[in-house]
Amino acid sequence: MAIQIRVLESTPDTIGQLADLLVEVVAHGGSVSFMHPLAPAAAAAFWSASLLAAGRGERVLLGAWEEGVLAATVTLLLECPPNQPHRAEIAKMMTRLSHRGRGLASALMQEAERLARARGKSLLVLDTASEGGAAALYERLGFTLTGLIPDYALKPHGGLTGTLIYWKRLS
Repeated sequence: MAIQIRVLESTPDTIGQLADLLVEVVAHGGSVSFMHPLAPAAAAAFWSASLLAAGRGERVLLGAWEEGVLAATVTLLLECPPNQPHRAEIAKMMTRLSHRGRGLASALMQEAERLARARGKSLLVLDTASEGGAAALYERLGFTLTGLIPDYALKPHGGLTGTLIYWKRLS
């Protein structure tokens, strides 16, 4: 089963699969800015807007595909304030439960770093939930923990969680 990593384009199938992935991740406690239950239409609207922003060059959405299934995604946010043209941000790293532990997130992150470098970015930043987030993944990939902000956001099923802030210089 070969995994393909590619830039996502706005098609009805891609939006549908992104929406399904987002609903699944939120339902299982993923802290990705949404609350449970997340309506599929709201998830599709989010991804439609995100793909429009990608079309304007403000971000890049990457997907990991296996046999026609969008198994994981990550977003590289490129649009920063005028005094931060050297920086990009990683957002919305999500993997289907059925595909976790296969290296998809690492492959997506490596491709996001490659694309950031190709666009002249020398610094990546990201945040992840302190409870149930992907801190171990980001540390394995060479990101440096800056610190913890307590009670930063609501967890999808309620209650507060902190967020961990990470950065990485790109060579």
